Amino acid sequence: MTEGEIVSGVSAPVIDAADTTDFTANVTGASLDADRVSAWFGTNKVLERVSLSMAPGIVTALIGPSGCGKSTFLRILNRMHELVPSAKLAGEVRLNGQDIYAPGSPVTVTRRRIGMVFQKPNPFPAMSIGENVLAGLKLTGLKAGRNARTALTEECLQRAGLWTEVKNRLHEPGGSLSGGQQQRLCIARSLAVRPDVLLMDEPCSALDPTSTRRIEETIAILRNQVTIVIVTHNMQQAARVSQQCAFFLAEQGTPGQIVEFGSTKEIFENPRDPRTSDYVHGRFG
Repeated sequence: MTEGEIVSGVSAPVIDAADTTDFTANVTGASLDADRVSAWFGTNKVLERVSLSMAPGIVTALIGPSGCGKSTFLRILNRMHELVPSAKLAGEVRLNGQDIYAPGSPVTVTRRRIGMVFQKPNPFPAMSIGENVLAGLKLTGLKAGRNARTALTEECLQRAGLWTEVKNRLHEPGGSLSGGQQQRLCIARSLAVRPDVLLMDEPCSALDPTSTRRIEETIAILRNQVTIVIVTHNMQQAARVSQQCAFFLAEQGTPGQIVEFGSTKEIFENPRDPRTSDYVHGRFG
C-alpha cells in the first residue's frame, strides 16, 4: 500500500492447505518493518506516517502517554486494526520483506506468524491448561499427531516459564491459574503455532511485582527465539526488557507519531528530543 491507498474491511480467514509447519524448527524470529503507516477510525486520523524497524533478537518497546496510538500501531502489525468496521490505514507493514497487506495475503497466516498477547490474560475458560496451549493449532488449521502435541505442550510451557508449575495440572481449567500464570499460559498458546513475531500489549499491567518479574524473565529468554514488540507504560520495565525504544506522542489533537527512536540506553540516558527526556523522567504522561 502507498500513502494514498486506503484499505478497510476484513477478509474471511483463509487456511493455506499447503502450509506444513515444522514443529521441530528452530525459531529465531523475523524482521518486521512499518513504512509510513497512517491510521484512521472513521474520519479521525490517529497515526501519522509511522516508520519503524523491529529486528530479530531485539525487544522493541513502544512508550508514550495514553492515546498516542501505541496499541493501534501494535494491532496494525498483525492486521487486527481492520477488525474495526470504521478502521482504515495507509502505508506498508513488511514481514521479512513481504507486505502483509498485499492483495491475496491470507489474514490467518499473518496472525499465525505475528502473534499477540493482550493486556488482560484471556485463557479459554472451557479448556484445560493443556488444551489452551494447543488451541491455536485448531484455530489456524495446523495438524500435529498425539506425540507431537504432547511434546509441543511441554516445550511451549517450558519456553513460557510455566512448565514446572503446571506439569501435574494439565487437565485443570486454564482459569484455575493465577493472573500471572494465566498470562504465561497465553504466551505459551501464542508460541505453539510457531510465530516469527510476538506482540505484547501491556502484558504486566494487571500483575503483581512477582508475576511481572517472571513475565520479564520469559521475555528475556524468548527474545533470541522470536522478535518481540511490547507496549508498556512502565518506564522501568521498558528499560529492563528492551534493547530499542520508540517514543510515541500525540500533541494538541494531532495524530500520534514517533518523536524519537533509538537504543533503549540512548532514549533513557541521552535522548535527542527534550520531550523524550521529559517523558522518560516522569515530567509528563
